[in-house]
Amino acid sequence: MYGYVSERRSPVRGQGQHVLVVADGPEITELLSTTLELAGYHVEVAADGAELAARLSEHRFDLVVLDTTLTDLGGVPRRHRLTPTGPPPVLFLTECDSLGSLIPDLGLGEVDYVTKPFRIVEVLARAQVLLRGRGAGRGDGSPRYGDLVLDDAACQARRGQRALDLTPAEYRLLRHLLVNAEQVFSKNQISRHVWGEVRAENAIEKLVSRLRRKVNQEEPALIHTRRGFGYWLGRATL
Repeated sequence: MYGYVSERRSPVRGQGQHVLVVADGPEITELLSTTLELAGYHVEVAADGAELAARLSEHRFDLVVLDTTLTDLGGVPRRHRLTPTGPPPVLFLTECDSLGSLIPDLGLGEVDYVTKPFRIVEVLARAQVLLRGRGAGRGDGSPRYGDLVLDDAACQARRGQRALDLTPAEYRLLRHLLVNAEQVFSKNQISRHVWGEVRAENAIEKLVSRLRRKVNQEEPALIHTRRGFGYWLGRATL
């Protein structure tokens, strides 16, 4: 049987990376998506090869977890076919007797596999290894969410290849929202974190507005307002 969600006590933690899960059956899909979310990843799921291809054409993912026992992948598993604009690393879930067909893919570098039945702690560990090698040394533990990356040593932020020109207050706020992605913070909470004291509401509104303009130039927008509650960072769902 597969590992239980309680195995999430593993020290392996994500930093908001965007993971696409394509698994064979609702039970495995639920187990993987729930565990990865609890471990700090932002997770989406696809049911088959057609949906996988569609998701990859619409969004940027940091990792694909792909079950090779699916019967309707339509030839998608080949890593070089996953996306035409820089394929994400792929973690294959495969039966032992299917390893031979994966050899060409396993030789490409940013591909790994876990044999079924798998243990969740192994999935998390292999995912971390693949993500550590993703993109110019991003395995240094720098805070990140998708293509938004912070460099704490230089107090600088980047969205994709674009550097963000942030004030010290904007950087403190962005870091607080990023490391607590998907969590809503009130104006008072933001004020105390950024300045160490409660300031006027219009000061917080102006700060968030400036930061939002700088961060949300690319899609998807990452900084949002929850009316009556506060502000949060993440990918909004319709």
